Amino acid sequence: MESLDEVIDAMIADRVIHRHRRIWLLLIALIVAAALVVLATGGWKEKKGRVVPTMEAPATVTAGRFEFNFTKAEIVRKPKTEYSAAETTLKVYFTAKNIDTEEHTSASVTNDLLVFVPGGGADLVDSNGGDCHDGLNWQLVYGLPPEECSTEFKVEPDFAADVVEVGVLGEQFKADNGSLGLSEKPYWQSETATAVVRLKPTVVVDDGKDG
Repeated sequence: MESLDEVIDAMIADRVIHRHRRIWLLLIALIVAAALVVLATGGWKEKKGRVVPTMEAPATVTAGRFEFNFTKAEIVRKPKTEYSAAETTLKVYFTAKNIDTEEHTSASVTNDLLVFVPGGGADLVDSNGGDCHDGLNWQLVYGLPPEECSTEFKVEPDFAADVVEVGVLGEQFKADNGSLGLSEKPYWQSETATAVVRLKPTVVVDDGKDG
């Protein structure tokens, strides 16, 4: 039979183990929660703790199968009329080049590759896609020179800012998990935060009049 001292020692050891186990479980939970916050914000919602580089325009960003060169931004205001409410749009100008060395195929800058980062904990705003040659979702051909493009973000009618931030995402060329029965052939997928570009916008009034 175990002595009383041995029983007491065993009880103390068991309590210590349980205490340490609770501490480790708490630490693991905190680490998982922090990781989820970073993933949910795309790595850039808050400047504090941002995990992607912040660049000042003009700036060149290589993201996935595209190379972007951001040049300027405009806050475009459409005054209220008799038939429509006032509107404001954030318009960002850039060149885009297809650098897809994996598949050498044409592709367009989709709306989820460029996002407006309002800051202050506000949700990210998707763009309307790459507008090149006066056409949304213009197909950029691999091997050709960069194309002049722009993109727009819907903002509040009274929106104003001295500096705006645009988040750039890049796709990754990789395969799915074959062990799950998915195709192991790599393809462009999984948009990931790559960089944030800061631009100083000018204000433009669009009154609908030519010239």
